[in-house]
Formats: sequence, structure tokens, C-alpha cells
Amino acid sequence: MPANKDTKITLYWLEKSRSQRIVWLLEELDLTYDLETFKRQPDLLAPPELKKIHPLGKSPVITLERPGKKKITLAESAVITEYLCEHFGGDKLIPKKFAEGDGKAEKGGEEEIGEESEEWMRYRYLMHYTEGSLMPFLVMQLVMDQVKDPPIPFFVKFLPRIVASQVEKAFLTRNIFAHFDFLENMLQTAPEGGPWFCGKNLSAADIMLSFPLIAASRRVPLGDKYPLVVKYVERIQKEEGYQRAIKKVEEIEGKFEAI
Repeated sequence: MPANKDTKITLYWLEKSRSQRIVWLLEELDLTYDLETFKRQPDLLAPPELKKIHPLGKSPVITLERPGKKKITLAESAVITEYLCEHFGGDKLIPKKFAEGDGKAEKGGEEEIGEESEEWMRYRYLMHYTEGSLMPFLVMQLVMDQVKDPPIPFFVKFLPRIVASQVEKAFLTRNIFAHFDFLENMLQTAPEGGPWFCGKNLSAADIMLSFPLIAASRRVPLGDKYPLVVKYVERIQKEEGYQRAIKKVEEIEGKFEAI
């Protein structure tokens, strides 16, 4: 592990947000860290205090401070995850880039394209697929759920419900289920039979996927169509590191709600 033991890590955590997976990551890396928690406003947005930490006022955000070094502020889950894994012994959460025993294919000292392990290629893809492809549709579904129940008189509530239902029917639902078809197949074809997305070992990509899949399992009817995804979500929530992350929040907030 790189010599960063003197680094003070602070995670700025927001309830019912992506920040919980960073708590899990910190627990998996066995790091000491401070946790500052924030409540959502009545409109469900993050409080303005978070803008004092990062201009966008979103969570997760972390700061890292070392004696004699400039303070670093990081936002975006994938950036935070990759940075912490790189500097704090997170190689256990990153699949090996090249197959064991094969070494790396070299030509003139450079790595050959296409020689990377399937585990590593899956990890690299899923780290960015989570926020880039999957989350936008799930967030849109959350918005449609809000549109269906607006704070307006009862006798006109049917109008936004019709609009939201049409958006779901024409665009949203089929895209969401296309992603779950994809994820079910990814688990079915996982290297060495899984049970994780990148193979037999938990990876940082699984931690990234934890928030959207747990959230989706409570909003999207997965049922019998996606048995591997359902089992995967159950497995995530039983992981010791995940459970420690929940307890960390409960110690401060008194309770924890995933979404």
C-alpha cells in the first residue's frame, strides 16, 4: 500500500444518495475517515451547504489532506473510487489486467491491444457504464414517479399522470428493461461463474453498481424475469463491508435508508 497513512479523509455524505457506496468503499479499503452527513431538503435536493465543499453542491464529495500538501477535493463516484483504489491499496478491488501466468503481451515495451483479461475489461467498462448509461434512466423514472403525484388539486392530478405514463410507455420502460436484460446476461456469463460482475471476487465495479441496483430493486418489478440480479442485490446487502458502512451512518444519523 502506498505510504498515505497520514492522509485525513473526509466524506460528505447525503442521505438516500450515491455517497453510501463510497462509505462501503472506504470500509473495504479499511481506511480511517471522517463522515459529515447532510439531510435532503423538502424538495429532495441537496442542501446549499454542500456548495461550500464543491461548486455543484452534490454528493458524494471527499477531501484529502496531508501535512505540507495542498488539500484535494474530489467529486463523482467513479473518480473518487478510482483515486482511492490507486492510492490506498485498492488493487484487491481491481481485477488483474492480464491473465495470471501469461504476463503481458509486449511489443517494443508496449502492451498489446486485446491481451487484457475479461475480468479487467468488464471492470473498466462497468465503472463508467453505471453513471453514464444506467443511472440516467433510473433517475428519469424517479422524476416520472414524482410527476405522477404532484402537489396539485385532486381533480386535475390525472393530467400529469397521463403524461408520465405516456413517457414511460413510449421510451422509459423499454430502455430500463433493456438494461436489466443486459445485466442479467452479464451475471450469467461472469468469468469463473461469478457471483460478481467481474468474476469470483468483489470489485470496485460492484460497489459502483450497488446504489442503482438496490434502488431499482425497490422501484422496478424485477420478479422472476431477473433472478440473478435479484440474488445479486441480496448478496450485496449481506456483505460485511456493506453492513459496516450502514452501521457507520447509523452511529451518526440513528438510522439508515438506502433510498
